[in-house]
Amino acid sequence: MKRGRLLNSELSHAIASMGHGDLLIVCDAGFPIPSDAWRIDLAIAPDVPDLATVLGAVADAFIAEKVAYADDVTTNNQPLLQTVKRLFPDADHETVPHAQILGELAGRAKAIVRTGAFDPWGNILLYSGVDVPQWFSKPGTVAPDYYADKI
Repeated sequence: MKRGRLLNSELSHAIASMGHGDLLIVCDAGFPIPSDAWRIDLAIAPDVPDLATVLGAVADAFIAEKVAYADDVTTNNQPLLQTVKRLFPDADHETVPHAQILGELAGRAKAIVRTGAFDPWGNILLYSGVDVPQWFSKPGTVAPDYYADKI
């Protein structure tokens, strides 16, 4: 059996398929997933699984360089904001207009993971990064200044 918290084979495959800068969206139950997207549907019932559970398992298996969420989250869903900041403390965080997430950014996602979450603005964008210490571990390689805090 596989080690780690993440047991879903399709989600494990999606994460293993991510390259630097690729976008993975973990969304709530109401997200309008584009019909041509790689859809990983985990939803079973309202709030099963919830965002915190899925994001926690993803955070254990995924290196997020940047995390984005709707600008509405900062004022209208503080519990979700605190969960995301706790689970991805080393990532850069940014807000984007909710309409942009539902349209343009959903179309650019490599995969979209649907949870059962009933969370206002519960759509979290995870941009794939690299394991900086491992990436720059070979003799003679030098990490650029923008990675200095991750070494």
